[in-house]
Amino acid sequence: MPETNRGVVLGATAFLMWGFAALYWPFLSASEPSEVLAHRMVWALLAMCVFLLLARRGWSWLPQVLRSPRQLLLVAAAAVLISVNWWGFIYSVSITQTLQASLAYFINPLMTVCLGVVFFAERLRAAQWVAVGLGVVAVGVMTVAYGSTPWLSLLMASSFAAYGAVKKYVSLDGMQSLTVETLMMFLPALGFVLYLEATGAGTAFSVSPGHTALLVGGGFVTALPLLLFGLAARRVPLSVIGMLQFIAPTMMFLIGWLIQGEEMPLSRWIGFLFVWLAVCVFAYDQIRSSRARSAVARAEAARVGAARAPTPRPEPRV
Repeated sequence: MPETNRGVVLGATAFLMWGFAALYWPFLSASEPSEVLAHRMVWALLAMCVFLLLARRGWSWLPQVLRSPRQLLLVAAAAVLISVNWWGFIYSVSITQTLQASLAYFINPLMTVCLGVVFFAERLRAAQWVAVGLGVVAVGVMTVAYGSTPWLSLLMASSFAAYGAVKKYVSLDGMQSLTVETLMMFLPALGFVLYLEATGAGTAFSVSPGHTALLVGGGFVTALPLLLFGLAARRVPLSVIGMLQFIAPTMMFLIGWLIQGEEMPLSRWIGFLFVWLAVCVFAYDQIRSSRARSAVARAEAARVGAARAPTPRPEPRV
């Protein structure tokens, strides 16, 4: 299988797993979201150790990271942001607000481009401004539809967008960065889990063996799609990743509406209509921009190739 096709399969699998995760966490409803989050942090480190072992990556790179305060600070910031995002997702699906999670990941690309403008002095194209404007309208309509600001959606979207922005400065590959992030989360999370068990508030061993297995499995549910995503990002253009990322919120929307039976009055349909319009405009702009860059790259390659080609010598006259 060509590397590009392999990357598409890996990326699609990662986003499918993120979508199906909306069905996983409600099975842990016997635990508070904070306890589920703590176990997710603890067992994600175990999952990353397993993946490093399988990939034969070793730990020789870790001492250099530990000797770099700047890298440690950046990774710590990333760990805090992704923890907030994880908690928001667990909480939203546990209280049957999966549609808010869906809305979050639909508007996340719009949040990302806004951060690019504010912090990286990036300039938005006209279509991107239109998409952002439609996203703002969508949030306004959803505020009316829910009767309050959809703060869970905004929390998840902004934390994940900020997580991506911080990761731009981290000089580690995806597997290494995630390993260090989970390593930083481990001790605080383990301390919280032990505290809950000591005070009798924990549920890790008091509900059922199946519940315990699901808590442990949460680490792998967390780490595996992130690992697949990292592998896919190296094989396919970002424009392709940008299209694939809408698989997850689409699945969350269908799960919330069709399986969990969340209400979808007309006002929410109108709000999601604006979201989908924003997504379509954003996707169209991404595809058009990618094609334009490819055309420029091909033209430049052809020009360089023509310049390097040897000049044919004139045939001698007889």
